[in-house]
Amino acid sequence: MQDYQVQQAQVYTDFNGLNALKSQARTDKQAALEEVARQFESLFLSEMLKSMRKAGDVFAEGNYLNSSQSEFYRDMFDSQLSLTMAKGQGTGLAEALVRQLGEQTPGLASDGGKLAAHKASLADYERSLPALSAKLPDQLNQVTAVAKQAESAALSLKPAASKALPEQFDSPDHFVRELLPVAERIAADSGIDPKLMVAQAALETGWGRHMIKGDGNQPSFNLFGIKADSRWQGEAVTITTTEYREGLPLKEQAQFRAYPDYESSFRDYVSFLESNPRYRDVLSVADQPEIFADKLQEAGYATDPNYGEKIRRIMGRDSLMTLSMDSGTKE
Repeated sequence: MQDYQVQQAQVYTDFNGLNALKSQARTDKQAALEEVARQFESLFLSEMLKSMRKAGDVFAEGNYLNSSQSEFYRDMFDSQLSLTMAKGQGTGLAEALVRQLGEQTPGLASDGGKLAAHKASLADYERSLPALSAKLPDQLNQVTAVAKQAESAALSLKPAASKALPEQFDSPDHFVRELLPVAERIAADSGIDPKLMVAQAALETGWGRHMIKGDGNQPSFNLFGIKADSRWQGEAVTITTTEYREGLPLKEQAQFRAYPDYESSFRDYVSFLESNPRYRDVLSVADQPEIFADKLQEAGYATDPNYGEKIRRIMGRDSLMTLSMDSGTKE
């Protein structure tokens, strides 16, 4: 079928033959090259005939047999004539083009024949896998051994890096000793005084003795009493809390955020402040903890009217003293 379409390229009005030439060039470069050379020769002959006709148009002026219709059919005849002439003996131009271009065609020798490395289709490419090295199993064992050593080293360092902290604390000293290092790590990025964060967490949790817990005493690790509103996508626990309404303490059911550990609670506390525009002025005095505590209350962090004063009082006292504070809650 393809050869027939290539032959149809000898009729100048048929374009399917040209598409067939493109397909043939992928499989038989030599045959396609010869056919393209003949097509080029026919174009050359067509241009030559046009030049000859234009030279004779001077003598056709005033001839009543000369019209646009006759010129149209004459051009059709010349186009077909050029193809027919190139298909036969031609002028030798096609042969010259084949000789010259055949030397530059990838995969073809100077005489137009296919070279040994010629790849006409996917089937001509080598598909077998290279032979595996005899050293591969030993090298694989070495890589596996190194990976196990690295894993063992990581496991040995993990307990020191992330020591499990208690769900509740025995004393203020225990509370500060365990949580202050965590707060200091978070403070390095946030700029908030770590002692202020621990003091606020102590106020919210009663020095870790009144931690927020869910059903079945499920720990929430929530140190700052942050509620689980519509913006929160994580776990939550529901408890009874004290809210101040018009200066009066009221018991209400509320949902609070739950975290996998205390460090996540510290990080979410900082994120909570940074993502809420009303705490912008609070964060501007992060290096002044006493002013920070007052502005935190002014911004509405807690409903307790004495929230800022209580934080300052905790920061100013010895952590070994047992203090019992009513915790403030967030709206």
